[in-house]
Amino acid sequence: MSSKSQTTTGVNVGTSSLLLVFVVMCLVSFATLATVSANADKKLNSKVTERLSQYYSACNDANSRISDIDNTLKGLYESGLSRDDYFAQAGQNIDFAIPVSDVQSLNVSLRINYPSKDDEGFYEITRWKLETIGTLSDEEEEHETLNLLF
Repeated sequence: MSSKSQTTTGVNVGTSSLLLVFVVMCLVSFATLATVSANADKKLNSKVTERLSQYYSACNDANSRISDIDNTLKGLYESGLSRDDYFAQAGQNIDFAIPVSDVQSLNVSLRINYPSKDDEGFYEITRWKLETIGTLSDEEEEHETLNLLF
């Protein structure tokens, strides 16, 4: 037998270890990004749900107030007042605001009508608008940012 050295061609153990470390680091990075993204989506979803609930509650309050106004206007109309006396008591416009949150309100404007027919309404909604009435506090603005470092 000859004492020639045998050369092997193959992948070294170091290369496969480096590849394994790289793949594991990629998987950990993607898992961390997915967790951070899911957490941010959950927080956003809860904020949107809360604000939507507040808005619909304000809409219900506004509709209740409009119903009361409608009943009052109907009573004035059915009392047989003249057109001028009707507008003297009811006014031409009614404006009111329903608070939605600390920084928003639902502003509603009604134009009062004197119905010439029985099927006409006593008012017309001229504005139904969600408006910002303040600014966010520093604490609320701080929570609006996405923390990238743990």
